[in-house]
Amino acid sequence: MRKFDRVLAGLVGAAISVVCHVAAHAGQAASTPGAAGQRPNIVVLVADDWGFSDLGAFGGEISTPHLDALARRGMCFSNFHVAASCSPTRSMLLTGVDNHRNGVGNLREAMPTDHLGKPGYQGSLNHNVVTVASLLQDSGYRTYIAGKWNVGSEPYNLPNRRGFDKSIVQGDTGSDNWEPQKQYLPHLPQVDWFEDGQAAKMPAEFYSSEYFVDRMLGYIDADTRKQQPFFAYVGFQANHVPVQAPQSFIDKYKGRYREGWTVLREQRLAKAIALGLVPASTRLTTMSTTSDWNALSTKDRLHMERQMEVYAAMAESMDFHVGRLVNHLKATGQYDNTVFVFMSDNGAEGSDYHEAQPWLVFNYKQDTETLGAKGTYGIPGPGWASASASPLYTYKFWSGEGGIRTPMLISGPPVRQSNQVQHALTHVTDIAPTLLELAQIKPPGLSYQGASVEPLTGRSLLPLLQGSATAVRGSDQPLGYELSGNAALFKGSLKLVRNMPPLGDGQWHLYDLSADPGETLDLKDRLPQDFQSMQADYASYEKANQVLPMPEGYTPQRQVFINAVWRYWIPVFGKQAAVVLIALVGLLVWWRLRRRRA
Repeated sequence: MRKFDRVLAGLVGAAISVVCHVAAHAGQAASTPGAAGQRPNIVVLVADDWGFSDLGAFGGEISTPHLDALARRGMCFSNFHVAASCSPTRSMLLTGVDNHRNGVGNLREAMPTDHLGKPGYQGSLNHNVVTVASLLQDSGYRTYIAGKWNVGSEPYNLPNRRGFDKSIVQGDTGSDNWEPQKQYLPHLPQVDWFEDGQAAKMPAEFYSSEYFVDRMLGYIDADTRKQQPFFAYVGFQANHVPVQAPQSFIDKYKGRYREGWTVLREQRLAKAIALGLVPASTRLTTMSTTSDWNALSTKDRLHMERQMEVYAAMAESMDFHVGRLVNHLKATGQYDNTVFVFMSDNGAEGSDYHEAQPWLVFNYKQDTETLGAKGTYGIPGPGWASASASPLYTYKFWSGEGGIRTPMLISGPPVRQSNQVQHALTHVTDIAPTLLELAQIKPPGLSYQGASVEPLTGRSLLPLLQGSATAVRGSDQPLGYELSGNAALFKGSLKLVRNMPPLGDGQWHLYDLSADPGETLDLKDRLPQDFQSMQADYASYEKANQVLPMPEGYTPQRQVFINAVWRYWIPVFGKQAAVVLIALVGLLVWWRLRRRRA
């Protein structure tokens, strides 16, 4: 009898254990009714360095039919904001937490040496945040990532420890698009690729957009858990430098950019107004870094035309491979229950890479005829970046709208009325809570698996998608931002902004984005009370998030070069040899440039 009692007790205990296990997992989901199989698949597509109007649906002339089709099926967000460089944005996308609180207070490559390691300035995700992928994985989602990661290469920070079942990622800010092991800048001695948490064995050659979609399609098809929804994150390298594209796409744009960047900027403004993305009152301003197209020599104009032809081709090629993914989901019956999110990680790249020329001349070709091909290095530069950002001011790294307002769309089942433009102020931290609500998952609050974590700072966009709200932030709720000394604070339709030279003067200015998204009319003297109160709001944001002041004379480009010396030149060549080599290469580049000008 005692033996029978022990067996019975064991069976009861096992049953209780199973019930508790089920209840624990059920507790991670919200009380919203609906079986797990009814939860949507989620596809997040992140473009790299696309300007506000590069996408056809946002006023661009570049052919992006597949993304445009998703826009027509969904909602375009015309007032969506990110950080002005890649890893801070990606950290907020994955966590829903401000980058100063999740560990990525600045891009590691651009971080002053005395900031690195300070609270909020680890340069990669810290232990105090949980990713949306982890929460989706916990609730039964299949989770995959292919492409650029760039939020930390420490073992605990790789995708396999951050919620992804399958992963093939690049740990760095970028690399060559034809040769995966080739660096685009001398940041580190090698390019880091990881597959499922281990060093990846990459092919000798690929085309990045094609490869990432190939791998994602393989993950989706190979997984046997077909009854479970999936989360697929594709981090494209397009259009990060080096700008490269297949010749068949480049040929389509021959002669398209003959009139130059100023004309293109004006054409895109007109189209953005016609699409209802910006008000008819929107004005343009010429950036101090934009050269006069008509003052360029014939040779220089032809070279710059080619740069933009390759840029457009790279974007269209990415769209083509997005189309492959979309068409596959249609063919396999998964499309109708899939939510798509598309966004760019920051504004267009406006750097001219002058500081990198001593390295580039020995590693890449930059002649006009072959730009885009293997072994070449395309750079759109400040002129074309101003057109990509049209009608906005500034570009990547700066806190003008052109640096931090990017195209974003959400397409799929939650959108109540398709082909809509949403003008509400939204932010990259809003994506994570939106995806969690779509998946019927409660945010983690202040703890996750027994550890303290930062609470989500973003707001779910589901009320906007469903048409039950016109805003997710009150007109009196401030939203702060800072990166590399460039800063902003949003409150209602007003924006307080500070940009450092050369695109700014280091002073605070005030704009009404509802009428002036191009930031052309400073209202600080007309609205002195708002100007003062918003400065106080920004000071509170800065204190609460432990934002550090930038060193005297700091610029992101200069700091990237300084950090490259310590992280690449000295490890590779040794201290003395690196100093001599840099000096000799600098002299050689100076001599070549002098001969070219002559």
